[in-house]
Amino acid sequence: MSFQKNTGFIKSFDGTPIYYECRGTGKPIVFAYGIVCTINHWRHQIKYFSEHHRTVVFDYRGHHNSGTPKDRENLSIDGIAQDIKILCDHLEVTDASFMGHSFGVQTLIRTYDMYPELFNNLVFVNGFANNPFKGMFGVDMTSTAFKLLKQGYDQMPSTFSHMWKTLATNPIAMKLSALAGGFNLNLTSIKDIEIYARGVAGVDLDVFLQLADKMINYDGTPVLDRIDIPTLILSGSADTVTPLRYQKMLHTKIKRSEFLTVPYGSHCTQLDLPDFVNLRIEKFLKQNNYS
Repeated sequence: MSFQKNTGFIKSFDGTPIYYECRGTGKPIVFAYGIVCTINHWRHQIKYFSEHHRTVVFDYRGHHNSGTPKDRENLSIDGIAQDIKILCDHLEVTDASFMGHSFGVQTLIRTYDMYPELFNNLVFVNGFANNPFKGMFGVDMTSTAFKLLKQGYDQMPSTFSHMWKTLATNPIAMKLSALAGGFNLNLTSIKDIEIYARGVAGVDLDVFLQLADKMINYDGTPVLDRIDIPTLILSGSADTVTPLRYQKMLHTKIKRSEFLTVPYGSHCTQLDLPDFVNLRIEKFLKQNNYS
């Protein structure tokens, strides 16, 4: 079943236009994707939950259809949290379910910290509260690699921007990303991986570096003890991008949380095993009278 898609833009606190899409009717669900990801990462959940809910998806500032702030300091987690608040006010969304994937979890933790009145419940998929680069891909070199990338961009921005776009859409690089735990090649459609790659290439390297720097330096761990709403935490067993310990920490800290490891799930568990994920989320929503 297809649902009418309503699209639009809101002008955020600093004038940056933020793109959004709405489908369906009922209690609202707001989705937040990962850094340099796309709305397509939630396509299975949007289709499924729009049957009984009003689904809301949006592009982060600096991503795809949304604008890039003139002041690069506003490329931040706080900036995204304010975008979410202004978007919810515009759409008259209150007491909603919020679902985050990867970096989207971190943004929702900060948004909850700033605007807890917006939240009824939370669903976290392969997320983290603090610096995810520590131990990413099972090594401790990722932070160093990021610093080298940032230094290279500062010295040769045009060269590194070209390399970023070229590498993102390289078929070999796409497969290596999947094999490293980003996707399960046996489960996720190659089309979804290609859409992701084009999405990465479509985001300026400067935007990624600015947001990734904020992501590294933000620690939402102190907020977790204050989250007092039902929370479902899903973790892909084959995710080496944000390993299991990140999600277990979320579960330990959030007092009203449920935890589930999804067999064979990669970093993009919601794309690998959408039926399983959707049914488990639906069960969680029904158990908490949000259906």
